[in-house]
Amino acid sequence: MEGAMPNRAGERRRKLTAAVLGRDPRPAPRSPEETEPFDVVSGDLLDVSPHLIILETADGEQRRLVIAPWATAWRGGTVAPADLPAGARVVIRALRGGTVAERVWADITRITGVIRQVSGRRDLTVELDCGPHRRERSIVVPYRYSGRIRVRHPKLEPGFLFDAIGLLDQGTSFAHLPATSQPPYRATAVPPPTLTYGGSEAGISGTAVWADLTDCAEEGITQGVAYPMLEREDTGCDDSGVSCAGLPYLALGSLLRVRNVCDGRADALPIVACGCLTGRFCDRCLECGTSPRGRIVELTASSYVALGGDLTKGCFNARVGLG
Repeated sequence: MEGAMPNRAGERRRKLTAAVLGRDPRPAPRSPEETEPFDVVSGDLLDVSPHLIILETADGEQRRLVIAPWATAWRGGTVAPADLPAGARVVIRALRGGTVAERVWADITRITGVIRQVSGRRDLTVELDCGPHRRERSIVVPYRYSGRIRVRHPKLEPGFLFDAIGLLDQGTSFAHLPATSQPPYRATAVPPPTLTYGGSEAGISGTAVWADLTDCAEEGITQGVAYPMLEREDTGCDDSGVSCAGLPYLALGSLLRVRNVCDGRADALPIVACGCLTGRFCDRCLECGTSPRGRIVELTASSYVALGGDLTKGCFNARVGLG
């Protein structure tokens, strides 16, 4: 995601615009059908027992959470929370003001990009162009997981899109789960939108996905979204402005109200980056029904979990509108 400086500049721009137009710069209140987001705690795991988890957040704060009796954890597969290793990077969905852990994801990663090269015979290494902000990255597809990856990604060839969820272990990303079915077109051949936003709609429906937490955490950003339709001059991203969802152009720093239509959790989140790859996926989310085609926002992992998303599933049906 974009760094903290553009985020602060976008926030200042939003406040100035609100002042000029006589609008309240604060997020609009929630509607009766919307519910509060979950509390989310993330950081590096310091210690864990069957009943207590201790971690250090990005700002150096030590947090202690009681582990709920029904809590589950994921680290390459389902594990007991007490079996997580010290040093793991964790994202925790928490209850009771962030004091009780009920769902933990450890060392989970997601890599989305355009395939540049594939090498290997049993274990495959996929080199990806992840956009101008995330640059080139690679992910290893272990042989034991290659079958499920290839079923959903039949064209592991240069020029096609790739999106997988997996485990970050000692600096190497390993693909475990396909995050979507690979689009049948090349990344440069995104279908045009069937409908164009007219400005009178209360919101736009589509797919919300998440980005690897490390893309934002290095810049101190844990809450926000990447959005495809930003002015290129505004972001310095020549790949922006592509979407099959008929989205309107918005400015960096704009507030978007994002609602998970599966459970009603909603929040107003700032646009902190250009979602130049997000807009190239004209897929659907199948959680609690089928979404319209097109990814409309890409959330940080913390924002995604706060709105009720499961990081191993990779998407939820969403509706967005101006915050």
